[in-house]
Amino acid sequence: MSDFLANNAGLFFALLGAAFATFLAGIGSAIGVGKAGVAAAGVLSEDPSKFGKVLIFQLLPATQGIYGLLVAFLILSNTGLIGQVKEVSTLTGLLYFAAALPIAFSGLFSAIHQGNCAVAAIGTVNKKPDQMGKALILPAMVETYAILALLISILAIFGINAM
Repeated sequence: MSDFLANNAGLFFALLGAAFATFLAGIGSAIGVGKAGVAAAGVLSEDPSKFGKVLIFQLLPATQGIYGLLVAFLILSNTGLIGQVKEVSTLTGLLYFAAALPIAFSGLFSAIHQGNCAVAAIGTVNKKPDQMGKALILPAMVETYAILALLISILAIFGINAM
């Protein structure tokens, strides 16, 4: 058993990185989307015609989960865990794990905070529907940091492949 673990430690760490990217960014998205959904439901109970506007705000925190899934997919496909399994050294597996961390943690925290901003923006749109554009910019600014983390994770993965 210990030989099996020693021979497959690289794959284990790569899979752990993919799991972290998916799990943590997904948790953040679920929390953010949930908070915004509660606020949106409150608005809809008063004015169902605002569905399209509040739905946009609720969807914003979902992107971090998608980014985590993208990073996980890149790791799984580059290691052959999707398709033909490749031999992955422990060092390479640890590098994939490290490459997943930016989007994992940034996705977790930015989605939660984006959800909070979306809740406030939903309140703004409820009171002043004509301020939709301005209200949209506020939670969208939080997205910037998730995109930066996604970029770093992707660049790191492609850097590992170039080794």
